[in-house]
Amino acid sequence: MSGGLLVAGTTSDAGKSVVTAGICRWLVRRGVKVAPFKAQNMSLNSFVTRQGAEIGRAQAMQAQAARVEPTALMNPVLLKPGSDRSSQVVLMGKPVGEMSARGYHGGRQEALLGTVTDCLAELRATYDAVICEGAGSPAEINLRRTDIVNMGIARAARFPVLVVGDIDRGGVFASFFGTTALLGPEDQALVAGYLVNKFRGDVSLLEPGLDMLYGLTGRRTYGVLPYAHGLGIDEEDGLRVSLRGAVRESVVAPPYGEDVLRVAVCAVPLMSNFTDVDALAAEPGVVVRFVDRAEELADADLVIVPGTRGTVKALAWLRERGLADALVRRAGEGRPVLGICGGFQVLGERIEDEVESRAGVVDGLGLLPVRIRFDRDKTLARPAGSALGEPVEGYEIHHGVADVRGGEPFLDGCRVGAVWGTHWHGSLESDAFRRRFLEEVARAAGRRFVPAPDTSFGVLREEQLDRLGDLVEEHADTDALWRLIEGGAPVGLPFVPPGAPSAPGDAGAGAGAGAGAPESRGAAPGPAPRPPEGLEFAGSADSRGAGLDFPRSAEATPQELDVARSAEATPQGFGEAAVVHVDQEAK
Repeated sequence: MSGGLLVAGTTSDAGKSVVTAGICRWLVRRGVKVAPFKAQNMSLNSFVTRQGAEIGRAQAMQAQAARVEPTALMNPVLLKPGSDRSSQVVLMGKPVGEMSARGYHGGRQEALLGTVTDCLAELRATYDAVICEGAGSPAEINLRRTDIVNMGIARAARFPVLVVGDIDRGGVFASFFGTTALLGPEDQALVAGYLVNKFRGDVSLLEPGLDMLYGLTGRRTYGVLPYAHGLGIDEEDGLRVSLRGAVRESVVAPPYGEDVLRVAVCAVPLMSNFTDVDALAAEPGVVVRFVDRAEELADADLVIVPGTRGTVKALAWLRERGLADALVRRAGEGRPVLGICGGFQVLGERIEDEVESRAGVVDGLGLLPVRIRFDRDKTLARPAGSALGEPVEGYEIHHGVADVRGGEPFLDGCRVGAVWGTHWHGSLESDAFRRRFLEEVARAAGRRFVPAPDTSFGVLREEQLDRLGDLVEEHADTDALWRLIEGGAPVGLPFVPPGAPSAPGDAGAGAGAGAGAPESRGAAPGPAPRPPEGLEFAGSADSRGAGLDFPRSAEATPQELDVARSAEATPQGFGEAAVVHVDQEAK
């Protein structure tokens, strides 16, 4: 079995994803065969592996940092929000249905622990080291009993935990201390220490605080990473464009031609895979921004309607804000518009949706001769072809099936005048195609913009991953990190009171259980939690997750229960009886 490490965080967006990628790149440059792993990810930015499995895009980026091919083993559970209260559950790369937050955390999440530990065991049998990324904070005490991504997986694998804190937000010492102090003794025994992220200034001014933190917790700080501008790394969520940051914040070449090209991206609800525009932002002279008002389209040379997890909702939002009318006017004036995936569907004539929104037949914007019908089966593919005379590769993630009834062929979609539409994500990462597309946009927009002939998105991405590896190598104690990965958490780590509070129904748990601090110091972690009886999972890749049952909600209405999957949509080995639901509270 290999060594490993769990990179946890004091908060969401503390830097877990980039630190995990940086550690992977540092290790692979040392000749270590390493793989990333995130048991459960919640994100609308996803990727399709060569085997046709959908995983978090951050894990695909981490796999690239490790110089390995991404697989579903690296992100066995992906949650794709469809509202504030419900998400699509993607298990081993295939969707198994919608579930409310209460339903998922009410026992079904815990039932997946065997699945994720099987995946981790398979990776550990193949690689020298596995670097796991946690989610949110390990001290989310309301969710600890069903946790499978933070301390739950750390205890199951006996992995040491490195807690990352974003000092740029402030309060990092309190966050480190509080995160540790809210964990039970068995969990605390695995928390090896801390890593400060996004530090600006003189590290010597920080050192007294690090010494005091050690005195309070008995745990050292393994490094202080400086604030790095424009890293250009795929985001899990949020509204930042990664490589646009590199253009905005660092020294870049001026426009290759006489003009810049302005790109406006409509920030639709439930926006997904907004990383599609990163390749545009990497081009010298291309300025990318997100917009949510019609007047912001006025000076744009290209408007992009991106992917979304809620096509009908996005269409209504565009109409409410006047953006729909602005897009129709642009099309009539011959000004460029590009729709990608859900954005492509919005530009069509009609949407028939009994799956995602259940809104029935809805009129689209009518800019492209396309009719969309939502299918319960999700299309997951890695297509390749050509467009504008250049080779193109991409990936598809959608329930909508397009019936293209005219226009010029464009990838799997079509083009009418200066309006383009396609389901292909990632197509703009194909350098030659991107340059030809930008030439077309500049011509239609009347701009004297010329794309640089030598911009390589793949090279830029590799440079950014190397920058992450450099940050870890230069600003972390890598010898100590390797000892953690190879040997586990130090023995004898002190307990930090009060420990995890008691949960309703617990007997003798919480602060009382943590009161025996001296006896807890250096104690071996307790037995790994196991799935409930009857939900054990077979270890083979084909049967992993067999027997998982998402029962129907007693309170659910007949409409809510109408989400049974077809046999073709059921991943092999999940059982015909597996059904899914959206709990009443999700409405």
